Amino acid sequence: MSTTQVADVANTVPALAVKNLVKTYGTVGALNGVNLAASPGKVHCLLGDNGAGKSTLIKILSGVTQPSAGELSAAGRPIKFNSPREALIQGVATVYQDLAVIPMMSVFRNFFLGRELSRGWGPFSRFDTHRAKEITITEMAKMGINIRCPNQPAGTLSGGERQSLAITRALYFGANVLILDEPTSALGVTQTTRVLQVIHQARSRGIAVIFITHNVRHAYAVGDDFTVLRQGKSLGTQSKSALTINELQTQMAGGQVLEDLPEALSLSIV
Repeated sequence: MSTTQVADVANTVPALAVKNLVKTYGTVGALNGVNLAASPGKVHCLLGDNGAGKSTLIKILSGVTQPSAGELSAAGRPIKFNSPREALIQGVATVYQDLAVIPMMSVFRNFFLGRELSRGWGPFSRFDTHRAKEITITEMAKMGINIRCPNQPAGTLSGGERQSLAITRALYFGANVLILDEPTSALGVTQTTRVLQVIHQARSRGIAVIFITHNVRHAYAVGDDFTVLRQGKSLGTQSKSALTINELQTQMAGGQVLEDLPEALSLSIV
């Protein structure tokens, strides 16, 4: 088998996948038989309205909670995450919208938070701030973000820049699966564009991206595959080539709901 054929085979194996995933809380079913596979170099968009089960699925994929039934696999091997730390060790990094950075801490310290570079030895060891600043500037520039000053508080960055900082940090520390929880939901048009560009950059570097959102337009702009959740159930996965943005919107909202909308609006006006 040639090198190219080996690479092609490797790319067909999902970096992270779930099969027949079930999660119940007592008698309440949060997820019921969900299937999803994120492949290297692709953006898999997970869409669903509030209460669809997106947050529960994120918690399972990131090791925060355990499924009630079903299978998880990484690179084709069965796997179980007992904690977020175990997920990180396996290269699965989750970036949450509201927990991406610490606003009052400098940009470079946010970048190395919990993984500080050190120089010296033993009791003489200390944080290598000079090298940390250089790496932060360089890695952010690779993703198209020019940091004015690595000493500035992360809170002075725009929303898009903060999300980009968190994504770049995850990639630098070895993430091969990047889970993004509603990264554009609170951003303006310009900031959203920046984050979508960074997602595109991550995909071009061979990262498997799971993009969780309720915004169909944002998903369709960068997505390769789409899975829609509704009331804890998956409506299946479709590729971009087989799906128009209008069809995706209909699946997301529910066809009957959209058909009934004009009549509902007219009744509310009366």
